[in-house]
Amino acid sequence: MSSRATRSDRPAPRWSPSAFLRWSAALHAGAAAGALAVPGWWPAWLALVAGNHLVLSTVGLLPRSRLLGANLTRLPAAAAARGEVALTFDDGPNPDVTPRVLDMLDAVGARATFFCVGEAVQRHPALAREIVRRGHLIENHTASHPNAFAAYGWGGMTRQVAEGQRLIRQVTGRTPRFFRAVAGLRNPLLDPILARQNLRLAAWTRRGFDTRCPSPALVLRRLTRNLAAGDILLLHDGHAACTGRGDPVVLVVLPHLLAELRARGLHSVTLTAACDTSAELTTLAGATA
Repeated sequence: MSSRATRSDRPAPRWSPSAFLRWSAALHAGAAAGALAVPGWWPAWLALVAGNHLVLSTVGLLPRSRLLGANLTRLPAAAAARGEVALTFDDGPNPDVTPRVLDMLDAVGARATFFCVGEAVQRHPALAREIVRRGHLIENHTASHPNAFAAYGWGGMTRQVAEGQRLIRQVTGRTPRFFRAVAGLRNPLLDPILARQNLRLAAWTRRGFDTRCPSPALVLRRLTRNLAAGDILLLHDGHAACTGRGDPVVLVVLPHLLAELRARGLHSVTLTAACDTSAELTTLAGATA
């Protein structure tokens, strides 16, 4: 596959490791130098490196962390000042759920961002194009949604990101600008891979855990507790949990969530509408350098 075909036409930013990653690299170099200078202390040097790897692994399990690189967890201040929030939906498109989500959004004039799985977009191209036609965004949520994504090496992670880009662009004609990792989990390799694909990592401000919680009331409470302008909210139109009556939780929650947004004077926009200037995107990219 051509890497050129999977990237945006915008120039890719030069990747710069976060301060935390630079510190980790310095620690590794120092341990290696120490092992050469004082080989008898090799257990201590090994323990130091092992401890650092444990910290890196732990940080990768924190979806909202910025220690491994820039991570969008809230909209820019200008978007918050406009009363904007971002509704985001993961793991679709799903022909049994997504069309009903689109109808609910249309009914109140809300716009959303759908982090879609590339292979699902390929299976349901008409539905993917319908998402775009109605004014929403489709962004990259990997090619096949592997549960072990955060444990992948350079090659496997690169293929998931690049193939997701290719499949979505092939169907929609637009190259994604944002990426969301599976369950938000990642390792230190992801940040430079995203930079090569001209992608920004996007997590969330709050989530309802609607893939495993069958209670719409609890999911809604998690999403609306301390809800404020600038929040990024995570729901799922794919892999949605079902209520005791068999209804996808997201379809029960969404009308109430939209009503709550309206009552608070908030309105949902796409991520690109909220981050609509290159200056804001540059700020996001460099927030943790």
